[in-house]
Amino acid sequence: MKQLIRIVVVDDSALMRKLLTDIINRESDMEVVGAAPDPYAARELIRALSPDAITLDIEMPKMNGLDFLDKLMRLKPTPVIMISTLTAAGSDTALRAMELGAVDCVAKPKLDLQRGLREAGEEIVEKLRMAAGARLRQPRAKPSSTVPRHPATPAAPRAPSSAIQHNRLIAIGASTGGTQALQTVLLGLPAEMPPIVVVQHMPPAFTEPFARRLNGICALTVKEAEQGERLRPGHVYIAPGDQHLALVRETGHLHCQLLSSERVNRHRPAVDVLFDSIAQLAAKRTLGVMLTGMGADGAQGMLAMKQAGAYNLAQDEDSCVVFGMPKEAIRAGAVDEVLPLDEIAAAILRQLAD
Repeated sequence: MKQLIRIVVVDDSALMRKLLTDIINRESDMEVVGAAPDPYAARELIRALSPDAITLDIEMPKMNGLDFLDKLMRLKPTPVIMISTLTAAGSDTALRAMELGAVDCVAKPKLDLQRGLREAGEEIVEKLRMAAGARLRQPRAKPSSTVPRHPATPAAPRAPSSAIQHNRLIAIGASTGGTQALQTVLLGLPAEMPPIVVVQHMPPAFTEPFARRLNGICALTVKEAEQGERLRPGHVYIAPGDQHLALVRETGHLHCQLLSSERVNRHRPAVDVLFDSIAQLAAKRTLGVMLTGMGADGAQGMLAMKQAGAYNLAQDEDSCVVFGMPKEAIRAGAVDEVLPLDEIAAAILRQLAD
């Protein structure tokens, strides 16, 4: 008999603990082995039970969830899914949780908790399954609130001016673990780059603060994509949460098109939507990159890009939090090079120089 995935639920609300326990215990492959109302009780449970994954709230008595997450990742690293109303507000709380090592975040409903959690149940258990098998990263140091913009490392080569002049394009897809992976890639790139378009699976209200954070630490200008704006060199355009990003050609230039159409591969934004649009418009000048993420989104779009002339990179298994999306792209025959995360920026620059 296959061993069940063992979960500890940490939340100060007794109702929330019961609802999460019921949702998880309905699954045939997982069980809640303990539930705690605060981080101190959770610490003892985790020591005693060594769970495969944890659900963690942020607003709790005695110690908030972020402080507990920080201590947990340093003393007994365990996969964590944050489930909190604060994550829905976006920006710093959710992003800080993922910087500290949380695998992913799920928004706790603000109204009608029971109905909202039932609707989110499939997402919660899917992310817990994924978290139980995820590779945990070393947590990053807490960033300063006044981190200055800085150029890429001086040792990094500059992007050749011909890459910019000849309308080159870089397209990146990512999901679970992608917030930190994307940051690693962008920090390795100089300001003089062709336009970069990104789909990172994120809910609404997350993407604008995420772009703002990256903009504060990267040499490139990073922003949330806007309807109709023209792609410009030195800029990174991140698809807004809950809207697909595609590219269209107008008056000889590529522009962003935002779409509220049906989800693709259960996602909106979806990597496949962006990559499919590039395959039809600009694949021969495009460098595609697939970073860590759960599922298969982007694999077929990346294959379409490759068949139309793009050159594609994928993050390797050892450096991925979740190898799903790169693995599926590799399996589809869509990838030209598979590289560790810390080598991808240099590979992008080499390809631009060719």
